Amino acid sequence: MKRLHLHVSVPDLDRAIAFYATLFDAQPSVVKPDYAKWMLEDPKVNFAISQRERAVGIDHVGIQVDGAAELAELAGRLKAAGETTFDQSGATCCYARSDKSWVSDPAGVRWETFHTFGEATQYGEDEPAPAAPAAVTAAAPASGGCCGAPA
Repeated sequence: MKRLHLHVSVPDLDRAIAFYATLFDAQPSVVKPDYAKWMLEDPKVNFAISQRERAVGIDHVGIQVDGAAELAELAGRLKAAGETTFDQSGATCCYARSDKSWVSDPAGVRWETFHTFGEATQYGEDEPAPAAPAAVTAAAPASGGCCGAPA
């Protein structure tokens, strides 16, 4: 099973939680001082927001998978398309432990494909820095946001 993932950086977490809880008619499944997440079934999406030192707006999009085989398949597709991925094993971010494969699409939008296998007590700092538009590189990790904490 695959689930669409959207992560939005917000200027006011409490206000954003109130807005999205009303929009989705559901409370977040995870709430931390700098982060909230909804694991929605309709639409099937992992929607996360965070208030951190990032530009306000869409931070990244992605596809969450149930296992390592699905993650390898998606990373293989990206590589077959000629893209360079930045792969992470056991990354800690968004209060979760995940294996990931990052890429930037031709428009420069950052995509995260990931499999989450555990919780973490800290937000974490294991996300690659944003790549320049239309230039996909294997970036070194930088502080920032990412998602996938189990519900």
